[in-house]
Amino acid sequence: MWETLLPGVQHLQNIHPIMVHFPIAFLIGAALFYVLAWILKKEQIALTAFLLLMLGTLSASAAVGTGLHAEEGVMVSQSVREHLLDHHEGLMLTTTGMSVVLSIWALWKRPFPEKGRPFFVLLLVAMLVVMSIGADYAARMVYDYNAGGNACSQPIEFTK
Repeated sequence: MWETLLPGVQHLQNIHPIMVHFPIAFLIGAALFYVLAWILKKEQIALTAFLLLMLGTLSASAAVGTGLHAEEGVMVSQSVREHLLDHHEGLMLTTTGMSVVLSIWALWKRPFPEKGRPFFVLLLVAMLVVMSIGADYAARMVYDYNAGGNACSQPIEFTK
């Protein structure tokens, strides 16, 4: 059934690549809507941002879970693991941790904290920076070292 519905899935080593795009979209959307809510002073926009943050945190947790589960089975050389995968893992765990902290704060002072609002937004932006760097490490693994499929023989050694 999956081969008909999503034919590319049969080439994946695991489902992690499918999961990772949801937190990226939700967390970027949350930050954008929180900034808009702050600038326009619209509570309804803040509610949308809050919901996106919650979805981003939940999907980031799922992405981290699938990534940790898949880690040992990823066919990359030890050098790629050391130079890219380990950094990617640390950055994405940090991103998820930051989104959890922001989510707890937003749940506590729903939907957008009044006190410390500039720091809340700064933390959102910092989280996006960390996430973007982590995603870049992942992209290098996938596109430079074929970490996500079987298009060429493995393992490919790390090169600068």
